[in-house]
Amino acid sequence: MHVASPPRKTESLVTPPTEHIVDAMREERRQRVLPEGPVEWTCKVLSEIALLVMLVLIAVDIATRWLFNFSFEVSDEVGGYMLVVITFLSLSACLANGSFHEVEFVQAQLAPRARAASRLVFGMLALAASALLAWQFVRLELSSWRFGDVAPSYLQTPLWLPRLPMAIGMLALCFTIVRTLLADLRRLRQPPGAGGA
Repeated sequence: MHVASPPRKTESLVTPPTEHIVDAMREERRQRVLPEGPVEWTCKVLSEIALLVMLVLIAVDIATRWLFNFSFEVSDEVGGYMLVVITFLSLSACLANGSFHEVEFVQAQLAPRARAASRLVFGMLALAASALLAWQFVRLELSSWRFGDVAPSYLQTPLWLPRLPMAIGMLALCFTIVRTLLADLRRLRQPPGAGGA
């Protein structure tokens, strides 16, 4: 007679965080949210306006195609420009409001001060990458302005217009990353066990 052996438990390399650690990390993330400054607020409002423009433009184009079998032939182009505005100008507001995803399974294994230090290192790397992108976008913008590049489309849009939000958005993101780094540095300098933002 064959006796079945009990199923073997496999150990995970990463132990799941306990509920109190998860709660502490949620509270810590809530405290890290920055108050929206004028830069973040302006970028957020401009992104919202661009979203409304894009929605109205698409709705009008759908209605005119359906009712009159007519199209303005610009909704794709202008909708793409509005998508660029939304994408780049919303970055700083998203960072300030804590809307980006985080890899918490690694952070949960660290002590609070180690989490703050890792955020500081990641923030410096993000600032370096964002500054590099901002520099290149500003160069692209100046080149488009200088050479008078236009889109090969019905509107013949001067390309410095849709490229401008890319440069402004990345510069605004750099500003917000610096604000975040300063807040993380203040948190790191707090004595262990001290609360507050």
